[in-house]
Amino acid sequence: MSRIGKKPIQVPSKVTVNYTNRTVGIEGPLGKLAREIHPSVDLEIQDGVINVVPLSDDRQSVAFQGMTRALVANMVTGVSDGFKKVLQINGIGYRAELKSDVLTLFVGYSNPVGYPVPNGISLSVEKNNDITVSGIDKQQVGQVAAEIRAVRPPEPYKGKGIKYADEHIIRKAGKSAK
Repeated sequence: MSRIGKKPIQVPSKVTVNYTNRTVGIEGPLGKLAREIHPSVDLEIQDGVINVVPLSDDRQSVAFQGMTRALVANMVTGVSDGFKKVLQINGIGYRAELKSDVLTLFVGYSNPVGYPVPNGISLSVEKNNDITVSGIDKQQVGQVAAEIRAVRPPEPYKGKGIKYADEHIIRKAGKSAK
Protein backbone atom coordinates (compact mmCIF):
# COMPACT_ATOMS: atom_id res chain seq x y z
CA MET A 1 0.00 0.00 0.00
CA SER A 2 1.07 3.54 -0.69
CA ARG A 3 1.89 5.46 2.48
CA ILE A 4 0.98 8.77 0.88
CA GLY A 5 -2.11 7.35 -0.79
CA LYS A 6 -3.54 6.09 2.51
CA LYS A 7 -3.37 9.52 4.20
CA PRO A 8 -6.77 11.26 4.30
CA ILE A 9 -7.14 14.76 2.84
CA GLN A 10 -8.72 17.25 5.24
CA VAL A 11 -11.06 19.67 3.43
CA PRO A 12 -11.24 23.17 4.98
CA SER A 13 -14.69 24.54 5.79
CA LYS A 14 -14.52 27.19 3.04
CA VAL A 15 -13.85 24.58 0.31
CA THR A 16 -16.55 22.51 -1.43
CA VAL A 17 -15.89 19.20 -3.20
CA ASN A 18 -18.06 17.75 -5.98
CA TYR A 19 -17.34 14.25 -7.36
CA THR A 20 -19.46 13.06 -10.31
CA ASN A 21 -18.70 10.91 -13.37
CA ARG A 22 -15.06 10.30 -12.34
CA THR A 23 -14.40 14.07 -12.27
CA VAL A 24 -13.61 15.85 -9.03
CA GLY A 25 -14.41 19.56 -8.84
CA ILE A 26 -13.02 21.61 -5.97
CA GLU A 27 -14.16 25.17 -5.36
CA GLY A 28 -12.76 27.59 -2.80
CA PRO A 29 -12.26 31.30 -2.13
CA LEU A 30 -9.48 31.64 -4.73
CA GLY A 31 -11.23 29.82 -7.60
CA LYS A 32 -12.18 26.37 -8.78
CA LEU A 33 -10.31 23.42 -10.28
CA ALA A 34 -11.48 20.18 -11.89
CA ARG A 35 -9.60 16.98 -12.69
CA GLU A 36 -10.43 13.60 -14.19
CA ILE A 37 -9.75 10.68 -11.80
CA HIS A 38 -7.89 7.64 -13.15
CA PRO A 39 -10.02 4.47 -13.56
CA SER A 40 -7.70 2.48 -11.22
CA VAL A 41 -8.75 4.49 -8.13
CA ASP A 42 -11.87 5.96 -6.61
CA LEU A 43 -12.62 8.76 -4.11
CA GLU A 44 -14.62 8.46 -0.90
CA ILE A 45 -15.83 11.81 0.44
CA GLN A 46 -17.44 12.03 3.88
CA ASP A 47 -17.48 14.55 6.74
CA GLY A 48 -14.91 16.92 5.21
CA VAL A 49 -12.38 14.15 4.53
CA ILE A 50 -11.36 12.72 1.15
CA ASN A 51 -9.90 9.22 0.93
CA VAL A 52 -8.37 7.75 -2.23
CA VAL A 53 -9.09 4.02 -2.57
CA PRO A 54 -7.47 1.68 -5.12
CA LEU A 55 -9.96 -0.54 -6.96
CA SER A 56 -7.56 -3.51 -6.97
CA ASP A 57 -4.38 -4.53 -5.16
CA ASP A 58 -2.03 -4.56 -8.14
CA ARG A 59 1.08 -2.40 -8.26
CA GLN A 60 -0.29 0.09 -10.79
CA SER A 61 -3.45 0.84 -8.77
CA VAL A 62 -1.39 1.49 -5.64
CA ALA A 63 0.88 3.84 -7.60
CA PHE A 64 -2.13 5.73 -8.97
CA GLN A 65 -3.54 5.91 -5.43
CA GLY A 66 -0.52 7.90 -4.22
CA MET A 67 -0.41 10.12 -7.30
CA THR A 68 -4.14 10.85 -7.20
CA ARG A 69 -3.99 11.67 -3.50
CA ALA A 70 -1.16 14.15 -4.11
CA LEU A 71 -2.99 15.79 -7.03
CA VAL A 72 -6.27 16.17 -5.11
CA ALA A 73 -4.45 17.50 -2.02
CA ASN A 74 -2.69 20.08 -4.22
CA MET A 75 -6.06 21.11 -5.65
CA VAL A 76 -7.50 21.61 -2.15
CA THR A 77 -4.46 23.64 -1.08
CA GLY A 78 -4.53 25.67 -4.29
CA VAL A 79 -8.15 26.84 -4.03
CA SER A 80 -7.82 27.63 -0.32
CA ASP A 81 -4.29 29.11 0.01
CA GLY A 82 -2.75 29.19 -3.47
CA PHE A 83 0.83 28.54 -4.56
CA LYS A 84 3.69 30.90 -5.27
CA LYS A 85 7.27 30.76 -6.47
CA VAL A 86 9.77 33.59 -6.19
CA LEU A 87 12.47 34.16 -8.82
CA GLN A 88 15.49 36.44 -8.40
CA ILE A 89 17.40 38.19 -11.17
CA ASN A 90 21.14 38.62 -10.56
CA GLY A 91 23.47 40.60 -12.80
CA ILE A 92 24.54 44.14 -13.61
CA GLY A 93 21.75 45.84 -15.57
CA TYR A 94 19.46 42.80 -15.38
CA ARG A 95 15.88 43.71 -14.48
CA ALA A 96 12.23 42.90 -15.13
CA GLU A 97 9.17 45.04 -15.87
CA LEU A 98 5.51 44.09 -15.88
CA LYS A 99 3.27 46.09 -18.23
CA SER A 100 -0.33 45.04 -18.79
CA ASP A 101 -0.05 41.26 -19.35
CA VAL A 102 3.54 41.04 -20.60
CA LEU A 103 6.61 40.47 -18.43
CA THR A 104 9.61 42.13 -20.08
CA LEU A 105 13.02 40.76 -19.08
CA PHE A 106 16.23 42.72 -19.64
CA VAL A 107 18.82 39.99 -19.07
CA GLY A 108 21.83 40.79 -21.22
CA TYR A 109 20.51 40.00 -24.67
CA SER A 110 20.55 42.62 -27.44
CA ASN A 111 16.75 42.88 -27.24
CA PRO A 112 14.44 42.57 -24.24
CA VAL A 113 12.58 39.28 -23.89
CA GLY A 114 8.78 39.46 -23.58
CA TYR A 115 6.84 36.76 -21.75
CA PRO A 116 3.01 36.87 -21.99
CA VAL A 117 1.31 36.09 -18.68
CA PRO A 118 -1.00 33.05 -19.06
CA ASN A 119 -4.56 32.96 -17.70
CA GLY A 120 -4.82 31.81 -14.08
CA ILE A 121 -1.37 33.16 -13.17
CA SER A 122 -0.55 36.46 -11.53
CA LEU A 123 2.93 37.95 -11.68
CA SER A 124 4.37 40.75 -9.58
CA VAL A 125 7.77 42.43 -9.76
CA GLU A 126 9.37 43.97 -6.67
CA LYS A 127 12.56 46.09 -6.77
CA ASN A 128 13.02 45.22 -10.50
CA ASN A 129 14.81 42.01 -9.43
CA ASP A 130 12.25 39.79 -7.67
CA ILE A 131 9.48 38.11 -9.66
CA THR A 132 6.64 36.41 -7.78
CA VAL A 133 4.59 33.83 -9.71
CA SER A 134 1.33 32.89 -7.98
CA GLY A 135 -1.82 30.95 -8.83
CA ILE A 136 -4.11 28.13 -7.73
CA ASP A 137 -2.74 25.35 -9.98
CA LYS A 138 0.59 24.05 -8.62
CA GLN A 139 1.64 22.53 -11.94
CA GLN A 140 0.95 25.74 -13.88
CA VAL A 141 2.78 27.93 -11.33
CA GLY A 142 5.84 25.67 -11.51
CA GLN A 143 5.74 25.55 -15.30
CA VAL A 144 5.55 29.34 -15.67
CA ALA A 145 8.39 29.81 -13.17
CA ALA A 146 10.51 27.27 -15.07
CA GLU A 147 9.82 28.99 -18.41
CA ILE A 148 10.84 32.39 -16.99
CA ARG A 149 14.00 30.87 -15.47
CA ALA A 150 14.85 29.24 -18.81
CA VAL A 151 15.17 32.68 -20.47
CA ARG A 152 18.55 33.15 -18.73
CA PRO A 153 19.48 30.32 -16.34
CA PRO A 154 22.15 31.17 -13.75
CA GLU A 155 25.72 30.59 -14.86
CA PRO A 156 28.26 28.97 -12.50
CA TYR A 157 31.09 31.55 -12.64
CA LYS A 158 29.47 34.81 -11.53
CA GLY A 159 25.95 33.57 -10.75
CA LYS A 160 24.32 35.91 -13.27
CA GLY A 161 20.87 34.99 -14.52
CA ILE A 162 17.42 34.12 -13.20
CA LYS A 163 17.23 31.68 -10.28
CA TYR A 164 14.67 30.47 -7.78
CA ALA A 165 14.85 32.34 -4.45
CA ASP A 166 15.63 29.15 -2.52
CA GLU A 167 18.07 27.79 -5.13
CA HIS A 168 21.77 27.58 -4.34
CA ILE A 169 24.11 28.03 -7.30
CA ILE A 170 27.33 26.00 -7.03
CA ARG A 171 30.05 28.37 -8.16
CA LYS A 172 33.14 27.36 -10.14
CA ALA A 173 36.58 28.77 -9.38
CA GLY A 174 37.48 30.06 -12.85
CA LYS A 175 40.88 30.32 -14.53
CA SER A 176 42.77 32.31 -11.90
CA ALA A 177 42.41 29.71 -9.13
CA LYS A 178 44.89 26.86 -9.03
